[in-house]
Amino acid sequence: MSAKHPLKLLGDVASSDIPHSAFPIPHLVDTFGRVHNNLRISVTDRCNLRCTYCMPEDVVFRDRSELLTFEEMAHFVRVAAGLGVDKVRLTGGEPLVRKDLHKLVRMLVGIPGIKDIGLTTNGVLLADQAGDLFAAGLRRLNVSLDTLDPGRFRELTRRDGLDRVLDGLAAVKRAGFDRVKVNAVAIRGVNDQDAAPLARYCRDHGFELRFIEYMPIGADAWEREKVFFAHEILELLGREVAPLAPAPDNDPRAPATDFLYADGGGRVGIIASVSRPFCRSCNRLRLTAEGKVRNCLFALDETDVKDFLRRPTPDDAAIADALRRSVWAKWEGHEINSARFVKPDRTMHAIGG
Repeated sequence: MSAKHPLKLLGDVASSDIPHSAFPIPHLVDTFGRVHNNLRISVTDRCNLRCTYCMPEDVVFRDRSELLTFEEMAHFVRVAAGLGVDKVRLTGGEPLVRKDLHKLVRMLVGIPGIKDIGLTTNGVLLADQAGDLFAAGLRRLNVSLDTLDPGRFRELTRRDGLDRVLDGLAAVKRAGFDRVKVNAVAIRGVNDQDAAPLARYCRDHGFELRFIEYMPIGADAWEREKVFFAHEILELLGREVAPLAPAPDNDPRAPATDFLYADGGGRVGIIASVSRPFCRSCNRLRLTAEGKVRNCLFALDETDVKDFLRRPTPDDAAIADALRRSVWAKWEGHEINSARFVKPDRTMHAIGG
């Protein structure tokens, strides 16, 4: 970064010492020059599965009165859009357990500046809601599916429901969704044998498969030796499915690195958070279901904006300032691969996937 870059002039100043008016540009920028335009909103901490890498079997969910309303979420997005946010992804918990989620989608679609709205779901309730979500304006959809084996599905999720997920994937095609992504967490010794069957299934049905390396964010103790690394996944798919080559249109700011099958049989993405961290190009921030801003999935600090949203007249200036300060204070990276890494107190279901 050039020494003339305006951010360098403030790089050694603590975020708490910077007044609102001192930020050099009206966007969400951190001290490393990363511009944040991608907001992930957790609409609930509740879930109808209990995936072992995400949450404990026994969990106490927040009272629904603690969660932001759809109107409050939409108001937050309007403020964030004024600061350059143009992509929003709805997550959970499991977002589809939140009643009438399509109404929130419709609210967000109408916000000026928002160009892209996505949803990540486990798919269990998708068959009944796909049509309403598409009609509301949702176009991008990620469905989590780690195995096609019913026994391993239950082992991983502690629940039955594989057939319902597959029904949901069929329903999204009927509803009109295209370029649907299937997300799979790859865990060595647990479901690594499912990588090739999942790849074949996605090729046959026109879905884009994305593998995610197993991360230290769940309730159980993380075992690094269970990480099924990106290069191993690519080697396996190239050997058992079809050769892969890097996609020419890779987005350098996206968490996934995309590959194309040499035979034209589709696309695969790899999110290598452990072996190839993408922190240097990260453009994401998060809003939890109860109104906390997090500048990283692994953040140890949060900024509460619910009070600003629940005032008789929401305090937009305070919300914007909180957003700027949270992003400005973002660290260089999560340091999973160093002795300095500290696992967050929250598990994935309470942060937002």
